[in-house]
Order: sequence, then C-alpha cells, then structure tokens
Amino acid sequence: MPVLDTVLLNVWHPVLFSSGLEDRPVPVELLGEKVVLFRTSKGVHALKDLCIHRGVPLSLGKVRNDEIVCAYHGWSYDGCGACTLIPSLPKGTAIPTKAKTPSYSCLEAYGMVWLCLGEPETDMPRIGTRGLLPEFAQVFMGPYEVAAAGPRVVENFLDVSHLMYVHEGMLGDSGFAEINDYRVHDADGGALRTDEIEVYQPDPDGRGVGVNTFYTYEIYHPMSVSLTKRIAGSDDIFHLYLFVAPKNEEKSLAFMIMERNYAFDEPDETFVAFQDILLEQDRLIVENQKPELLPLDLQAELHLKCDRLAIAYRKLLSRAGVSFGTA
Repeated sequence: MPVLDTVLLNVWHPVLFSSGLEDRPVPVELLGEKVVLFRTSKGVHALKDLCIHRGVPLSLGKVRNDEIVCAYHGWSYDGCGACTLIPSLPKGTAIPTKAKTPSYSCLEAYGMVWLCLGEPETDMPRIGTRGLLPEFAQVFMGPYEVAAAGPRVVENFLDVSHLMYVHEGMLGDSGFAEINDYRVHDADGGALRTDEIEVYQPDPDGRGVGVNTFYTYEIYHPMSVSLTKRIAGSDDIFHLYLFVAPKNEEKSLAFMIMERNYAFDEPDETFVAFQDILLEQDRLIVENQKPELLPLDLQAELHLKCDRLAIAYRKLLSRAGVSFGTA
C-alpha cells in the first residue's frame, strides 16, 4: 500500500543515477509506490509498475520502438501510460480506453533521474539554493540503501555531536567532543542555516590529514540538506549535499554529491571509498534507532543545546505537515 504524504508527493526525488538507466526498464520504489523507469529517444519516462491486464510488473518487460512492452502478453505502453498495442486483439478492434497505467513526472538533471509522484512544485530539481559550482570538483556517491525512515537518515546527517563517537578517528575525536553554542537561522530560499560549528577532525575527507574544521549545515526541504566544511587556516571548502528518497517507511535511498575547491588531482575513488566507510558506520546507528519513525513531539526525547539543528528540523517537519516517516 503506497504511503501518500501530501508534502513529499510534490517534490522531486532522485531515484537512480542516469548511468543506471540504459536500454532495459528499471523498477524503483518511492513513497511506497512501485514505479518503472525506461529510456526512449524522447527521454526518460516513469509509469506505475503494473500492467492493467493481469497485474504483471512492466519492469519485467522490454523497451521496443520507444514503448515499454509487457513480458506477459506483449501489451505496449507509451511514455504517457496509454496502451498502444494489444497483440491478441483482432485487427480493427479498438483498444479499450481503460487500457492505460498512471504516469509520473520524470526527468534527468545533475546526472540523476528524478521522480515526482504528485504535482512538481518546481520545473527542475534544485541543488541547495545556488546549484553546483562549476569551479569546484564534484563527486557523486551512492545510492546507499538504508533500512530506516527518511527523516531518521536526514537527522543523522545533521547531528554534529555524533562525529566524535560514530566516526572517531576520522571525522571526530572523543577527546574533543564539546560543541560550541550555535544558532539556526532563516536563510535565502526558505532554507535554514546554522552558525559555524568548530570540529577537530583527524581525517576529514579520506586523505589522512588532521585539521580543525568549521561546519555550516543547511536544510532546503524535508529530504534535502547539506553541510559546508571550511578548513581552518586555508581556503579549502568542502560541500556535501544529501538527498534522501524514501522508498517506504522502512527503507530509504541516500544520494550524495560532494564538491570541493582543492585536491583536483585526487581520484574520485579516494572520496567515494571514504564516504562508503562513513555510511556503514552511520547505518549501524540509524537502522537500530527506536522508535523507527522520527518523533516530532519534542517532549518524547531529551534535547541539548548541541541538538538545536535537530530541533529545528523536527519543527520544520511539523510545520510542513510531513507525516511520512514521522510519529
């Protein structure tokens, strides 16, 4: 049964890297809805992953002549979900008007396939408030499947005080666990932004060089956030964007884009391998948190000053009316 959230229905969610969609249909899941993606000469398309005839997933079929063909009886559907061919019908017989499957808004941007199950609030997906910076080097990471609700995955990313324990020896040191007092502010485009938060990191990006860093977090919408890391005593800047696509209330896909203005000759694999390790460390935590759904009642858990950002995130979800993945 699809989980329909009126807030999350109308935003763009990445569901696949473009490189993963070639000449075969690909099944995905978003907000509990099974969807099939396929590529034609006209672009990418998204339909409900179900043939109206006998309930077989269209993703078991193939793409032929810019249409998706069901593997069971050969029914063909165009990119808008209309059935255009039923091979078993006698010649001259009209195709029933009921022979169609729902279609969804789908497009490619930033090297990913994006899906919206409702009415998109914007023509194109957005990366932060300013987009990717052409003078920075970009690395695409994931997607990482996590057995946790989307809001849990996002809030973990926004939690600065876990760095010293979950990622000790890399992003933090338990001997330097104190978090300076900071505030969360309204920012451009309806975003939320923190003050800078100082963190000592033994190995901030996988290159093995310990530094003092200054974190700034931003929240753009319930499933899209980022951090900016400034390295003390240098002009080095590191941005990490997180997009969480909620498959259902128990599973999520995390996509990341990292961009930096330094180490241009360093291979992407250095940063991807580092992030893979961090993700596995985080996975152990978020997949075991209780309750599984993020509680929006601020009295349900104990909060400290260092949790100001988590509090702001929960308040944002509550104000927006996000019901998916929350309690």
